Amino acid sequence: MNLLLITDGITPYVTGGMQRHSANLAKYFTLAGVNITLVHCVGFDQELPSDKMVNQQLFGKLNTQLHKIIGLKFPKPGKIPGHYLRESYQYSKLVFNAIDFNQFDFIYTKGFTGWYAMEQKKKGIKLPPISVKFHGYEMYQNMPSLKQKIESKLLQGPTRWNNENADYIFSYGGKITDLILKEFKVSQKQVFDFTSGLNKEWLRSANELNTQHKRKFVFMGRDEERKGINDLNEVLKILPEHVNYEFHFIGPIPEAKQIKDAQFFYHGELRTAATICAVLDEMDVLVCPSHAEGMPNVILEGMARGLAIIATDTGAVEMLVDKNNGFLIPIHNKKELENALISSIALNDDTLNQLKLNSLKKIKTQFLWDKLILKMILQISSRL
Repeated sequence: MNLLLITDGITPYVTGGMQRHSANLAKYFTLAGVNITLVHCVGFDQELPSDKMVNQQLFGKLNTQLHKIIGLKFPKPGKIPGHYLRESYQYSKLVFNAIDFNQFDFIYTKGFTGWYAMEQKKKGIKLPPISVKFHGYEMYQNMPSLKQKIESKLLQGPTRWNNENADYIFSYGGKITDLILKEFKVSQKQVFDFTSGLNKEWLRSANELNTQHKRKFVFMGRDEERKGINDLNEVLKILPEHVNYEFHFIGPIPEAKQIKDAQFFYHGELRTAATICAVLDEMDVLVCPSHAEGMPNVILEGMARGLAIIATDTGAVEMLVDKNNGFLIPIHNKKELENALISSIALNDDTLNQLKLNSLKKIKTQFLWDKLILKMILQISSRL
């Protein structure tokens, strides 16, 4: 199979869960024998990495490389509202003009990267099947601030157009598939349900797990209201002072938002798996109180390191978290978040250890890339 994978960047050259997902697609499709032509980008003011650097980043010492790599620069950002959409459309046009789409069997596009190609197909230009993958559809979910609600409204129309004009849509499943079928004029047979996944390297051995007598919690993410950090801080400030716990934060949390107390620790932004794992391996419970999500990589990573999970029931989170490995709570419900934290602190060590083992087992059996990619190839092949 010759597959064109169009992305809006791959890690580590562009950071984010979507970009990490793109890098894994490129890697594991290739390892499974698919000829991948990767289109990726960096910021307008960044230097493009060489093809050798990209292959080294993806495959390390493996004697493997992508079929072809096309690097582009994302258009310079503007200041007028709606500039991201205009730049995304411009980028999709750059992509279309950079390569002959008809040399491929199937085209996998991320976000708005296939926008211009779909326009051309709608005008009658013959092109292979084009699929689209939007990660969280956050623009159709519960947004906590007025600014985010306005931004979401701007994104909804173009997102609908791209989904309704794609031949196929990739979904994480769960509430994400429900949302797609409700919001867009598409059929069930057009939707591919595939979760996200992790590399085997993320897995921790079960015999390395250690449950702390003092409960250790961790939040991993940005200082963004959508990530639920404001709710979390409010709850942490009212938790009973006598409870035996620590709370750690991984991510760029500004000092003004940091709680000044000896039981709170701020590690800043950690960019490598090794540094992230070093912190996660000292924790018991990962907390993800987001208002809107797709399938958060942070939960997958926490589970792979053997952590119990407290998370809100948004996007496809229900496919990762249940009573067997933690607490799935309602969105933007501070009382339920407080209860889940207190319940986690009160668990005896054996019960908590079982939740942690269940997280690890679930990743091993359901969420590893080498298994997920084979199912994806079979699904795509069945449509060709």
